[in-house]
Amino acid sequence: MNPLDTPVREAAWAAVDFESAGAAPGRSDEPVQVGMAIWRGAAFGEFFRSYIHSPVRITRSAQAVHGIADQDIASAPSMPALWPEFKVRLSGAVVVAHGAGTEKRFLRSFPLHGFGPWLDTLAVARAALPALPDHSLGSVARAVGAEDEVCALCPGYEWHDALFDAVACLVILRRIVECCGLHDATVGELISADASAYRRRRTFLRTAKSAGWAD
Repeated sequence: MNPLDTPVREAAWAAVDFESAGAAPGRSDEPVQVGMAIWRGAAFGEFFRSYIHSPVRITRSAQAVHGIADQDIASAPSMPALWPEFKVRLSGAVVVAHGAGTEKRFLRSFPLHGFGPWLDTLAVARAALPALPDHSLGSVARAVGAEDEVCALCPGYEWHDALFDAVACLVILRRIVECCGLHDATVGELISADASAYRRRRTFLRTAKSAGWAD
């Protein structure tokens, strides 16, 4: 079966998130932390979190966001050394990220990796919650009441930790799927994030408002 034709309830969803060293003039940005998690059936699991050795220093602005310092990554594995972890978790799954451009760019470290199809929770959130003024990951999580669940799944971590953010993507996705009644939709319909995929989004918005998710 074409992965895009797989029903949402039968698919494996693998979220990935990177934290980076930060962009600076005259150099490329580099990943310094990765988090991955799987949503399959009713369960979240197969969590993975690692620092990544970077050939460039972490900028002050990036460190202010995620709190990762150069000494944290000094002895961390390189991206190529982490290939087995990426392969076992992302192969054969729908790859999920929020604003997926960064994740796609950093995964180019593995040419012809073949991961995908991709689902961007930013696009899904915009389609399901069009009235929400801010579709950042944290804002969407709070809007759908997902933050406490993410904290329970990732004790000791917080926003801008790569694993925390990856798990947040999956919890948000599951809640939108449940409230929109999209379990029997196909992966392709969900990825498309258009009116046909969200034919029940008015019901979702009413549910969201009654649950206090939206004004």
